[in-house]
Amino acid sequence: MEELVDIFTKDGYKTGISMPRETAIKEGKLIKAFQIWILNNNNQVLMEIRSNGKLHDAGMLDLCSGHVRQGERESQAVRREIKEELGENAIKTREFEKIIKVGSERCDFRKYGRPGNYIFPWYILKLDRKIPEEDFELQKEEVAAIQWMDYEKVKEAEEKKNKKHKPYPATEYKTVKEIFIHSMKNYADNTLILQKPSHKEPYKEITYKQFGEDVVALGSKLIKMLPKNARIVVVSETTYDWYVTYMSALCGAGILVPADKELPDNELENVINRARATAVIYSAKKKDSIKKIENNLPTVKYFIEMDSDDHIVDKNMGFNYLIQEGKEILESGDNSYLDIEIDPEEFKMLIFTSGTTSKSKGVMICNRNLAANINAVSEYVKLYENDRLFSVLPLHHTYESTIGFLLPFATGSSVAICEGLRYIVPNMQEAKPTALLAVPLLIESLYKKINETIRKSKKEGIVNSMIHITNVLKGVNIDIKRKVFKEILDNLGGNLRIIVSAAAPIDGKIAKWVEDIGIDFLQGYGLTETAPIAALTPEYEPLRYASTGLPVKDTDIKIVNPNEAGEGEILIKGPTVMLGYYEDEEATKEVMRDGYFCSGDIGKIDSDGFLYITGRSKNVIVTQNGKNIYPEEIELTLGNIPEILECMVYGQKESEDSHDKELIITAIIKPNYEKIKELHGDNLSDDEVYKIIWNKVKENNKKLTSYKAVRKIEIKKDDFEKTTTMKIKRYAEINKKK
Repeated sequence: MEELVDIFTKDGYKTGISMPRETAIKEGKLIKAFQIWILNNNNQVLMEIRSNGKLHDAGMLDLCSGHVRQGERESQAVRREIKEELGENAIKTREFEKIIKVGSERCDFRKYGRPGNYIFPWYILKLDRKIPEEDFELQKEEVAAIQWMDYEKVKEAEEKKNKKHKPYPATEYKTVKEIFIHSMKNYADNTLILQKPSHKEPYKEITYKQFGEDVVALGSKLIKMLPKNARIVVVSETTYDWYVTYMSALCGAGILVPADKELPDNELENVINRARATAVIYSAKKKDSIKKIENNLPTVKYFIEMDSDDHIVDKNMGFNYLIQEGKEILESGDNSYLDIEIDPEEFKMLIFTSGTTSKSKGVMICNRNLAANINAVSEYVKLYENDRLFSVLPLHHTYESTIGFLLPFATGSSVAICEGLRYIVPNMQEAKPTALLAVPLLIESLYKKINETIRKSKKEGIVNSMIHITNVLKGVNIDIKRKVFKEILDNLGGNLRIIVSAAAPIDGKIAKWVEDIGIDFLQGYGLTETAPIAALTPEYEPLRYASTGLPVKDTDIKIVNPNEAGEGEILIKGPTVMLGYYEDEEATKEVMRDGYFCSGDIGKIDSDGFLYITGRSKNVIVTQNGKNIYPEEIELTLGNIPEILECMVYGQKESEDSHDKELIITAIIKPNYEKIKELHGDNLSDDEVYKIIWNKVKENNKKLTSYKAVRKIEIKKDDFEKTTTMKIKRYAEINKKK
């Protein structure tokens, strides 16, 4: 069938899309109307027009809801408005031939242009705006991208959209070793890890086969060296050897204790001693730290340096040497490591929490917890062998090690290792990942950088217009977002299709923006104690930007002691919940209630079962009249102020009097000096910066309920103390005030 989209010229005007009415009715074509411009030959906008976004029959349409509301009188008013706005350039009265029963569902299509052609009902938005030539080219492409949809196909798409999607078939793994054996059998020749030997060298690809051989070799050697269930501390940046250590331990070599590479030496020493570790596996970057504390670690018998060929000297040896020794054990016919049977309920991993609210606790994780996470996520998100995750978060957190590694490992996908935060964009451009696990701060940073570039190139208007157009088209199953926003997506490697945010709340407008440019945005919720997923957004469900998703497979989430808004503490029960806290029965009893884990988080559940997080119960500020204020909610609104880089809200005592319980809502603010310079000028004094920010905070207070208003601000010049998932350590910052 010939092309039905026709951009025609009449009396010197480039104008809308038309087709013969008879053809439209005969072919049964439908379209969801969109934005378009009427231009003169100098590309000057005479009218910028947009439909009401409803699905229309090309022969009999609903009239646009912008102007025409009732009867012939209203149609005359529209004609007068067009004439007044356009003056001498006004289109003659033939654009409204006749209107029958305006306001009913169907009416005659308005005639325009050549005989027998009918144009969609539009209304005026803007006038007399000059469009740069390069932008005009983009607009022509957008218009050309409109397709006429077959009625049956559109009907199918609408039915499919309204039909509830069933979860994907879930996997049923019991242990990590089951996952390991499955992937080695099915994906041996696939690429698993991409790692850069050095910054200037390209990514080196390592296959599942090589990884599997190294895991079995290391495990075979370690079980000869270590007693059963020995604790193995691993401390390093994200590296191939970390993944090998992780899998070797979980498949039978011992109990893994991942440590935060950012810990100061005294805290690393404390973790190793609390775990009573027998072996410490570390990277070259941590060598100096290990050397400083090795004499204070009485239980450690082996210090193993990653990517080293060193033979055994006293307690020290190289990681590569152990793998070679393990291969010789296997060649001798000893398969005892492979024959180890894993108990799904056995304590296999010890993770010390980041301690954002108090002293870190040791969380005991078993194989059942980790396997249940993979089974649960597989119902909501489908990964394929050609998917590639981008690893930018620290591996000692279960969010990255479970969902960022174990999940893609189970599906035959690959993982590209980021060299560090400053290399995110160039590494993504080289590795071309399809999925990214991130925390809100990282996503917000990408959002700000990309939009700043758009703003500087003066393309904000065209990008916003394209977002509107592509959203309308996507509603009728025409998804051209990846084509239209190719330049933005290419900056992120070109293949990115999923971003998952977790660990903290994210601004809804940022989540929507991610979707608007053609990337699926998912949110997850969980804790170290759930290893880590408890709720997740199914990729096939319409996104609720403020929600962290639905409870995952076999998991029950309930809200206890809800307030009038339905907000209360979140309790979680399911196979992902930890065994308990390490050597702390009292703390375990405090958080376990009738099989439910008391998360300490505050949230609510909507009528569809979606979970919304409000804040942390330990962070809640209780006013003298009993009102609960969640600082995270206020922090999100303050985060929209360009002059504020970061902030933390807390309740400050009004006086030192112990009987005075009144708290002042106080915001500790780190200014965005670069943005302040751009917006308010250079060489500002501290007092001037304070006044600028305080005025912005007072404006923001108008958006809040009065009792939530910030009454005091404190300017912070140094960095906030943070965890490695970029969350501010509230207790540490508040303690600095004491």
